[in-house]
Amino acid sequence: MTTTRAAPTRRRSAPEDQQWAPWPLAAPAAVAVAFLVLPLVGLLVRAPWSNLAQVLAESAVLDALRLSLVCATSATALSLVFGVPLAWVLARARFPGRGLLRALVTLPLVLPPVVGGVALLLAFGRRGIVGQYLDAWFGFTLPFTTLGVVVAETFVAMPFLIVTVEGAFRSSNRGFEEAATTLGASRLTVFRRVTLPLIRPSLIAGAVLCWARALGEFGATITFAGNFPGRTQTMPIAVYLALERDPDAAIALSLVLLTVSVAVLVGMRDRWLNTGGAA
Repeated sequence: MTTTRAAPTRRRSAPEDQQWAPWPLAAPAAVAVAFLVLPLVGLLVRAPWSNLAQVLAESAVLDALRLSLVCATSATALSLVFGVPLAWVLARARFPGRGLLRALVTLPLVLPPVVGGVALLLAFGRRGIVGQYLDAWFGFTLPFTTLGVVVAETFVAMPFLIVTVEGAFRSSNRGFEEAATTLGASRLTVFRRVTLPLIRPSLIAGAVLCWARALGEFGATITFAGNFPGRTQTMPIAVYLALERDPDAAIALSLVLLTVSVAVLVGMRDRWLNTGGAA
Protein backbone atom coordinates (compact mmCIF):
# COMPACT_ATOMS: atom_id res chain seq x y z
CA MET A 1 0.00 0.00 0.00
CA THR A 2 1.51 3.23 -1.09
CA THR A 3 0.97 6.41 0.76
CA THR A 4 1.04 9.77 -0.85
CA ARG A 5 2.55 12.66 0.95
CA ALA A 6 0.47 15.77 0.95
CA ALA A 7 2.14 18.65 -0.79
CA PRO A 8 3.24 21.33 1.65
CA THR A 9 0.96 24.25 1.67
CA ARG A 10 2.46 27.64 1.12
CA ARG A 11 1.58 30.37 3.45
CA ARG A 12 -0.14 33.02 1.45
CA SER A 13 0.80 36.52 2.29
CA ALA A 14 -1.92 39.08 2.72
CA PRO A 15 -2.51 41.36 -0.23
CA GLU A 16 -0.71 44.64 -0.07
CA ASP A 17 -3.91 46.61 0.21
CA GLN A 18 -4.88 44.63 3.35
CA GLN A 19 -1.67 45.17 5.29
CA TRP A 20 -1.78 47.52 8.24
CA ALA A 21 0.87 50.18 8.43
CA PRO A 22 2.89 50.38 11.67
CA TRP A 23 1.95 53.37 13.79
CA PRO A 24 5.32 55.15 13.36
CA LEU A 25 4.45 55.37 9.66
CA ALA A 26 0.67 55.62 9.92
CA ALA A 27 0.67 58.61 12.29
CA PRO A 28 2.78 60.99 10.17
CA ALA A 29 1.00 59.71 7.06
CA ALA A 30 -2.33 60.69 8.59
CA VAL A 31 -0.96 64.14 9.42
CA ALA A 32 0.22 64.53 5.84
CA VAL A 33 -3.19 63.51 4.50
CA ALA A 34 -4.95 65.98 6.78
CA PHE A 35 -2.53 68.75 5.82
CA LEU A 36 -3.09 68.19 2.11
CA VAL A 37 -6.82 67.47 2.14
CA LEU A 38 -8.18 69.94 4.70
CA PRO A 39 -7.58 73.04 2.53
CA LEU A 40 -9.49 71.38 -0.28
CA VAL A 41 -12.30 70.50 2.10
CA GLY A 42 -12.40 74.10 3.25
CA LEU A 43 -12.69 75.21 -0.35
CA LEU A 44 -15.65 72.90 -0.92
CA VAL A 45 -17.37 73.86 2.33
CA ARG A 46 -17.08 77.60 1.73
CA ALA A 47 -18.01 77.45 -1.94
CA PRO A 48 -20.96 79.67 -2.97
CA TRP A 49 -22.99 76.80 -4.38
CA SER A 50 -26.18 78.87 -4.67
CA ASN A 51 -24.79 81.36 -7.22
CA LEU A 52 -21.96 79.25 -8.59
CA ALA A 53 -23.50 78.95 -12.06
CA GLN A 54 -24.04 82.70 -12.27
CA VAL A 55 -20.41 83.45 -11.40
CA LEU A 56 -19.03 80.92 -13.85
CA ALA A 57 -21.29 82.15 -16.65
CA GLU A 58 -19.59 85.54 -16.78
CA SER A 59 -17.73 86.19 -20.00
CA ALA A 60 -14.53 87.19 -18.20
CA VAL A 61 -14.44 83.86 -16.38
CA LEU A 62 -15.03 81.89 -19.57
CA ASP A 63 -12.33 83.87 -21.38
CA ALA A 64 -9.85 83.23 -18.56
CA LEU A 65 -10.66 79.52 -18.54
CA ARG A 66 -10.36 79.24 -22.31
CA LEU A 67 -7.06 81.10 -22.29
CA SER A 68 -5.71 78.91 -19.49
CA LEU A 69 -6.59 75.69 -21.29
CA VAL A 70 -5.20 76.86 -24.63
CA CYS A 71 -1.96 78.21 -23.17
CA ALA A 72 -1.36 75.19 -20.92
CA THR A 73 -1.90 72.83 -23.84
CA SER A 74 0.38 74.89 -26.09
CA ALA A 75 3.09 74.96 -23.40
CA THR A 76 2.84 71.18 -23.04
CA ALA A 77 3.15 70.73 -26.81
CA LEU A 78 6.28 72.89 -26.87
CA SER A 79 7.69 70.98 -23.92
CA LEU A 80 7.17 67.69 -25.74
CA VAL A 81 8.80 68.94 -28.94
CA PHE A 82 11.90 70.36 -27.24
CA GLY A 83 11.96 68.67 -23.84
CA VAL A 84 11.92 65.04 -24.96
CA PRO A 85 15.07 65.39 -27.12
CA LEU A 86 16.77 67.27 -24.29
CA ALA A 87 15.82 64.52 -21.84
CA TRP A 88 17.38 61.96 -24.20
CA VAL A 89 20.58 64.01 -24.42
CA LEU A 90 20.81 64.26 -20.64
CA ALA A 91 20.16 60.53 -20.20
CA ARG A 92 22.18 58.99 -23.01
CA ALA A 93 24.77 61.45 -24.36
CA ARG A 94 28.22 61.81 -22.84
CA PHE A 95 29.87 65.22 -22.95
CA PRO A 96 31.72 67.58 -20.61
CA GLY A 97 29.47 69.71 -18.44
CA ARG A 98 26.45 67.42 -18.59
CA GLY A 99 25.93 67.71 -14.85
CA LEU A 100 25.99 71.49 -15.04
CA LEU A 101 23.55 71.44 -17.94
CA ARG A 102 21.17 69.20 -15.99
CA ALA A 103 21.32 71.58 -13.04
CA LEU A 104 20.56 74.59 -15.25
CA VAL A 105 17.70 72.82 -17.01
CA THR A 106 16.03 71.77 -13.76
CA LEU A 107 16.63 75.12 -12.04
CA PRO A 108 13.08 76.39 -12.76
CA LEU A 109 11.81 73.59 -10.50
CA VAL A 110 13.18 75.42 -7.46
CA LEU A 111 13.38 78.96 -8.81
CA PRO A 112 10.65 81.30 -7.50
CA PRO A 113 8.23 81.87 -10.39
CA VAL A 114 8.46 85.65 -10.04
CA VAL A 115 12.22 85.43 -10.46
CA GLY A 116 11.63 83.31 -13.53
CA GLY A 117 9.38 86.05 -14.92
CA VAL A 118 12.04 88.66 -14.32
CA ALA A 119 14.61 86.45 -16.03
CA LEU A 120 12.31 86.06 -19.01
CA LEU A 121 11.93 89.83 -19.24
CA LEU A 122 15.70 90.27 -19.21
CA ALA A 123 16.03 87.68 -21.96
CA PHE A 124 13.02 88.32 -24.19
CA GLY A 125 11.86 91.81 -23.23
CA ARG A 126 12.24 94.73 -25.61
CA ARG A 127 15.63 95.48 -24.06
CA GLY A 128 16.49 91.87 -23.33
CA ILE A 129 19.53 90.10 -24.67
CA VAL A 130 17.39 88.38 -27.32
CA GLY A 131 14.24 90.46 -27.31
CA GLN A 132 15.97 93.63 -28.43
CA TYR A 133 16.93 91.97 -31.70
CA LEU A 134 13.46 90.49 -32.18
CA ASP A 135 12.04 93.98 -31.78
CA ALA A 136 14.61 95.73 -33.97
CA TRP A 137 14.73 93.20 -36.80
CA PHE A 138 11.18 91.86 -36.90
CA GLY A 139 9.12 94.29 -34.81
CA PHE A 140 8.14 91.33 -32.66
CA THR A 141 7.70 91.42 -28.88
CA LEU A 142 6.86 88.58 -26.51
CA PRO A 143 6.05 90.28 -23.20
CA PHE A 144 2.42 91.10 -22.44
CA THR A 145 1.07 88.90 -25.23
CA THR A 146 -0.72 85.57 -25.32
CA LEU A 147 2.41 83.99 -26.73
CA GLY A 148 4.25 85.44 -23.76
CA VAL A 149 1.90 83.47 -21.49
CA VAL A 150 2.80 80.28 -23.37
CA VAL A 151 6.52 81.06 -23.07
CA ALA A 152 6.26 81.71 -19.33
CA GLU A 153 4.30 78.52 -18.72
CA THR A 154 6.72 76.50 -20.84
CA PHE A 155 9.67 77.87 -18.86
CA VAL A 156 8.29 76.72 -15.51
CA ALA A 157 6.59 73.49 -16.66
CA MET A 158 9.06 71.90 -19.08
CA PRO A 159 11.47 70.71 -16.34
CA PHE A 160 8.72 68.48 -14.93
CA LEU A 161 8.54 66.69 -18.26
CA ILE A 162 12.32 66.53 -18.65
CA VAL A 163 12.93 65.01 -15.22
CA THR A 164 10.25 62.36 -15.72
CA VAL A 165 11.28 61.39 -19.24
CA GLU A 166 15.01 61.42 -18.48
CA GLY A 167 14.47 58.88 -15.74
CA ALA A 168 12.51 56.70 -18.16
CA PHE A 169 15.28 56.89 -20.75
CA ARG A 170 17.84 55.85 -18.14
CA SER A 171 15.85 52.84 -16.90
CA SER A 172 14.51 51.57 -20.25
CA ASN A 173 15.76 48.27 -21.65
CA ARG A 174 18.27 49.03 -24.38
CA GLY A 175 18.23 45.46 -25.68
CA PHE A 176 15.27 46.18 -27.92
CA GLU A 177 16.98 49.25 -29.33
CA GLU A 178 20.17 47.30 -30.02
CA ALA A 179 18.18 44.55 -31.72
CA ALA A 180 16.45 47.07 -33.97
CA THR A 181 19.81 48.62 -34.83
CA THR A 182 21.30 45.25 -35.81
CA LEU A 183 18.31 44.71 -38.09
CA GLY A 184 19.23 47.85 -40.03
CA ALA A 185 17.01 50.50 -38.50
CA SER A 186 18.41 54.00 -38.35
CA ARG A 187 18.90 55.76 -35.02
CA LEU A 188 15.96 58.06 -35.69
CA THR A 189 13.74 55.09 -36.58
CA VAL A 190 14.82 53.28 -33.43
CA PHE A 191 14.00 56.35 -31.37
CA ARG A 192 10.60 56.79 -32.98
CA ARG A 193 9.49 53.15 -33.29
CA VAL A 194 11.19 51.52 -30.28
CA THR A 195 12.39 53.99 -27.65
CA LEU A 196 9.32 56.21 -27.47
CA PRO A 197 6.86 53.27 -27.19
CA LEU A 198 9.01 51.81 -24.40
CA ILE A 199 8.79 54.98 -22.31
CA ARG A 200 5.22 55.89 -23.29
CA PRO A 201 3.75 55.64 -19.76
CA SER A 202 6.42 57.95 -18.36
CA LEU A 203 6.09 60.24 -21.35
CA ILE A 204 2.36 60.65 -20.81
CA ALA A 205 2.85 61.04 -17.06
CA GLY A 206 5.42 63.78 -17.62
CA ALA A 207 3.13 65.52 -20.08
CA VAL A 208 0.26 65.45 -17.58
CA LEU A 209 2.45 66.90 -14.83
CA CYS A 210 3.71 69.53 -17.26
CA TRP A 211 0.18 70.48 -18.29
CA ALA A 212 -1.03 70.68 -14.70
CA ARG A 213 1.92 72.88 -13.72
CA ALA A 214 1.35 75.16 -16.69
CA LEU A 215 -2.35 75.43 -15.90
CA GLY A 216 -1.61 76.65 -12.38
CA GLU A 217 1.24 79.01 -13.21
CA PHE A 218 0.88 82.50 -11.77
CA GLY A 219 4.12 84.28 -10.83
CA ALA A 220 6.09 84.07 -14.06
CA THR A 221 2.95 84.70 -16.12
CA ILE A 222 1.89 87.92 -14.41
CA THR A 223 5.48 89.19 -14.36
CA PHE A 224 6.28 88.44 -17.99
CA ALA A 225 2.86 88.65 -19.66
CA GLY A 226 0.91 90.95 -17.36
CA ASN A 227 -2.82 90.96 -16.76
CA PHE A 228 -4.93 91.81 -19.77
CA PRO A 229 -8.41 90.26 -19.83
CA GLY A 230 -8.94 88.04 -22.83
CA ARG A 231 -5.26 88.18 -23.79
CA THR A 232 -3.04 87.31 -20.83
CA GLN A 233 -5.40 86.93 -17.86
CA THR A 234 -5.36 83.24 -17.02
CA MET A 235 -7.46 81.55 -14.35
CA PRO A 236 -4.86 81.81 -11.53
CA ILE A 237 -4.55 85.55 -12.18
CA ALA A 238 -8.33 85.89 -12.26
CA VAL A 239 -8.54 84.07 -8.92
CA TYR A 240 -5.97 86.39 -7.35
CA LEU A 241 -7.77 89.53 -8.55
CA ALA A 242 -11.20 88.23 -7.57
CA LEU A 243 -9.95 87.45 -4.07
CA GLU A 244 -9.45 91.17 -3.44
CA ARG A 245 -12.91 92.32 -4.54
CA ASP A 246 -15.18 89.25 -4.37
CA PRO A 247 -14.05 86.25 -2.28
CA ASP A 248 -17.03 84.15 -3.41
CA ALA A 249 -16.01 84.61 -7.03
CA ALA A 250 -12.43 83.66 -6.16
CA ILE A 251 -13.67 80.46 -4.53
CA ALA A 252 -15.84 79.67 -7.54
CA LEU A 253 -12.92 80.16 -9.92
CA SER A 254 -10.72 78.03 -7.69
CA LEU A 255 -13.30 75.26 -7.88
CA VAL A 256 -13.08 75.32 -11.66
CA LEU A 257 -9.30 74.89 -11.57
CA LEU A 258 -9.62 72.20 -8.93
CA THR A 259 -12.22 70.31 -10.96
CA VAL A 260 -10.21 70.45 -14.18
CA SER A 261 -6.99 69.38 -12.47
CA VAL A 262 -8.59 66.52 -10.54
CA ALA A 263 -10.44 65.28 -13.62
CA VAL A 264 -7.24 65.12 -15.66
CA LEU A 265 -5.12 63.52 -12.96
CA VAL A 266 -7.73 60.96 -11.94
CA GLY A 267 -8.55 60.13 -15.54
CA MET A 268 -4.91 59.54 -16.42
CA ARG A 269 -3.69 57.92 -13.21
CA ASP A 270 -5.00 54.39 -13.61
CA ARG A 271 -3.84 54.16 -17.19
CA TRP A 272 -0.56 56.03 -17.29
CA LEU A 273 0.68 56.90 -13.79
CA ASN A 274 0.48 53.37 -12.41
CA THR A 275 4.09 52.29 -12.82
CA GLY A 276 3.52 48.96 -11.14
CA GLY A 277 1.41 47.41 -13.85
CA ALA A 278 0.59 47.57 -17.49
CA ALA A 279 -1.27 50.51 -18.86
